[in-house]
Amino acid sequence: MNRRDFIKRGIASAAAIQIGGSVSLSLAGTSAGNPLPRWRGFNLLDFYLPKPYPGQRTTDEDLKWMVDWGFDFVRLPMAYPRYLDFDRTKDITAADVCKINEQEVDKIEAFVRKAQDKGLHVSINLHRAPGYCINAGFHEPFDLWKSTEAQQAFAFHWGMWGKRFKDVSAAKVSFDLLNEPAVRVDLNDQTGGTKRVPGETYRKVAKAAVDAIRASNPNHVIIADGNKVGYEVTPELEDLKIAQSCRGYFPHYISHYKAPWANKDPESCPTPVWPGTIRGEKFGRERLEVFYQPWIELSRRGIGVHCGESGCWNKTPHSVFLAWFNDVLEVLTPNKIGYALWNFRGDFGILDSKREDVEYQNWHGHKLDAKLLDLLKRH
Repeated sequence: MNRRDFIKRGIASAAAIQIGGSVSLSLAGTSAGNPLPRWRGFNLLDFYLPKPYPGQRTTDEDLKWMVDWGFDFVRLPMAYPRYLDFDRTKDITAADVCKINEQEVDKIEAFVRKAQDKGLHVSINLHRAPGYCINAGFHEPFDLWKSTEAQQAFAFHWGMWGKRFKDVSAAKVSFDLLNEPAVRVDLNDQTGGTKRVPGETYRKVAKAAVDAIRASNPNHVIIADGNKVGYEVTPELEDLKIAQSCRGYFPHYISHYKAPWANKDPESCPTPVWPGTIRGEKFGRERLEVFYQPWIELSRRGIGVHCGESGCWNKTPHSVFLAWFNDVLEVLTPNKIGYALWNFRGDFGILDSKREDVEYQNWHGHKLDAKLLDLLKRH
């Protein structure tokens, strides 16, 4: 991928934010290295889709196991329609996007506080926001990057979540504004491709949400996912004194092998190898170092960096997955960049991933990928 020479220097130092009274977080302008804690954990998908769906939910045991295994972080991607009150037999309209269902919001808040009580930092994320989602499957009434009304609704939602957690320590909660921003060729059709959001447009949208959160939570960590589906550092956001989130999915040949939502013809995907050559391109540790260098440089400028999503779908050969992901973590870890696997239980997870080439261990009735767990615990 093309990379910019990020040369912004000399940004005025941000005031230190005290996290739980022990960690000093300065989100812009220093050269002391990554100011974020090196959070390690998982994405939890309980509120990920616009409406409830049948299947497993995160249990108290799940949260306990995470902490027992040494993890301290969960990211909670949410779809905003999940907690709205509107007629679900029809497409959502612009008039519906701020009709909050307080009972549903209460459920989400209770879940967040339960995870916090277990000892986990929770990063709240809008995976689907008014006017944008990287995934199709739901009709959006407007375009976040073009519509003032959508941008106002986006800020409204973040203002609401900021108020909900204004009494919670910054050690326990952060706000991840928008999952994987990009310009979709067709907002409601996933097949059209993506490109980066103009930097000043992204800044305008992010700043409105940041201001809404800081109205009630002035000292809490706010995170913006990297541009172009989380892959690119966004220099236009640096003066907002917020962190940025990268992805642990490079290259997609490895992480999304045969994934139907990421490949038009899954059966034509080239067999993944690591290290090695895929479709004429050489891949290995050196490519990862080049890929993550802009993020490492960003962290060295004092901007917090975290890898908010990472991992590998279950069709990639397990040995290839482990070799590749070990290299990913060996690049991130020395630079104090934490990670969150997508997900805990499920196709990308350490439990019940349905891989066909893993010798699972029985873990309280679940299938545990012990080799993956050991890898994560080492990093």
